[in-house]
Amino acid sequence: MNTSSQGQYEILIYKLDQFIRKFYLNQLLKGSLYSIGLILLLFLTINTLEYYFYFPTLGRKALLFSFLGISGVSLFRWVIIPTAKYFRLGALISHEQAAQIIGSHFSNVGDKLLNILQLKQLATNVENPELILAGIDQKASEIKLVPFKAAINLSQNRRYLRFALPPLLLLLILLFAAPSLLFDSTERLIYNSKEFIKPSPFQFLINNEKLEVLQNNDFALNIKVEGSQLPAEAFIEIGGYPYRLKKEGPDRFSYSFKNVAETTKFRITGAEVKSPSYTLNVLSKPTIQGFEIKLDYPSYTGRKDETIQNIGDIVVPQGTNIDWIFDANHTENISFYFENEKKKMDTRRFSDYLFTFKKKALKDDMYHVFFSNNALPKGDSVRYSLNIIPDKYPEINAEKFTDSTNNKLLFLAGDASDDYGIEKINFHYALFRGDKLITEKNQIIKQDAGSPVAFRHVFDLNTLDIQPGDNIQYYFEAFDNDGVNGSKSTKSASWTFEMPTREEFQKKEDLNEDLIQKNLLEAAKESKKLQEQLQKMREKLLQQKEIDWQSRKELQRILEQQKALEKLVEEAKKALEENKKNQEEFSERSEEVKEKQEKMEELMENVVNDEMKSLMEKIQELMQEL
Repeated sequence: MNTSSQGQYEILIYKLDQFIRKFYLNQLLKGSLYSIGLILLLFLTINTLEYYFYFPTLGRKALLFSFLGISGVSLFRWVIIPTAKYFRLGALISHEQAAQIIGSHFSNVGDKLLNILQLKQLATNVENPELILAGIDQKASEIKLVPFKAAINLSQNRRYLRFALPPLLLLLILLFAAPSLLFDSTERLIYNSKEFIKPSPFQFLINNEKLEVLQNNDFALNIKVEGSQLPAEAFIEIGGYPYRLKKEGPDRFSYSFKNVAETTKFRITGAEVKSPSYTLNVLSKPTIQGFEIKLDYPSYTGRKDETIQNIGDIVVPQGTNIDWIFDANHTENISFYFENEKKKMDTRRFSDYLFTFKKKALKDDMYHVFFSNNALPKGDSVRYSLNIIPDKYPEINAEKFTDSTNNKLLFLAGDASDDYGIEKINFHYALFRGDKLITEKNQIIKQDAGSPVAFRHVFDLNTLDIQPGDNIQYYFEAFDNDGVNGSKSTKSASWTFEMPTREEFQKKEDLNEDLIQKNLLEAAKESKKLQEQLQKMREKLLQQKEIDWQSRKELQRILEQQKALEKLVEEAKKALEENKKNQEEFSERSEEVKEKQEKMEELMENVVNDEMKSLMEKIQELMQEL
């Protein structure tokens, strides 16, 4: 193949490719002007229509999407496709088509170009293409100086400015002369789901700061009218039904929503003017459907645990563990405030509706329960009382009984009680010698005895080393089973046993001896008189057949004298026995003292002798016979 002919052909093809790129550049310029004109004209048209007619949301959606669709198609057809082909993307026009376009501009070139392209195709299909290539080289030399790109004159696109410039100038004029026509309409088209109201001589304004109301509460809607003209009446549309507003003044209206249970949409109308649609939002009020309180009583009380329903005022024993469980609706949080503790404590939430709070009851208090949610952070509250039943102190009563023959043998008895039970009863005594404590002892006499409990105790002072002048203090003490504060105790009445001193004993002994001597002397005199009277009375009765009133009275007087005589002797005996006992306790009796006491006992026996007793028996027999 001839190298010269090959080079001429490639130059020709290169020039054709340059022509094709300019061809698509020309289309891009022309399409851009068409697109600008069409898009601006469409933009101005739909904005003007919206500005004057205030289409509803559906109409604005149709206008917007129509504008976007037409604009997209025109840009794709007139701008995007030529641009892509300019950069050799997609299918381009062929060299033959380009030759025809060039031939329409250069009449003497078109046929030669087509002939060269045809010869080139023929040369590829023959075995000896030298003659054909020589012809190609000759024809290419003839047209190589022809400027193919001159076939397209880009400046001729100025004539298409008539499509783009008028809408563009109109847009610029409106931007300065009537910007609202562009901006307001564009905003309504863009936010086509939002409702816009066509300006009117007046407008309705909501004076309420918030359109919110607590569920099932009333809401007072306050409306103000602004504008050059004011309506004589106005209505509120709720659920498609109009209701007349209450006129509060020339430019003020009101309406009361009663017992609002759910979110409500409404609009205000009057004199063919409609406000935007408003929404009265209902704030769900935190409410308590019910609650229960589980009471875990201290085990030592013996009370069975229980659960109470919907009762907030509580009376429980001290130390009770309390568990509140609330069933709440529309509630995010429940908190407790105890007035004595002066702090707020949150409950624990363990489901969407259930809240719990636990506390150990130790003292009386007042508590508040607060219910709240996100919409009502302060919520509502209720106040209850918590009253504590304190564990009472035990009660104890005791009495003392003494043996008449042994004043150191004490018999003690009593009873004790408590609201929940007696843990133990102690007997306590302390031996003092002067101001010095010699012996002290606590003795448990009852344990875990319940309530009430009776007790007995024998206190034998003879088992203690008691000396003259000592004193012993003793009492009982009852302890309860308080499991919260610890065991509490109460003491019974306290008794004291005082041992006489030696001086006191001596003085007492002297007094007893004086009493013995006095009683014996007086008894001896009375005994002699009484014997004489008895003898006379016997003789008198022997002579009578029946007892007269005088004899009866006389006999009664004799019997009273005998009793008085026996009493004197008995007192002397007691005094003598006391002396003997004290002497045995404090010191050994001498033989002289023993002999003296024996004589006194003999005298006492002789005062009321056998003869006197015999006379009394005979008199009584006679009285029975008579």
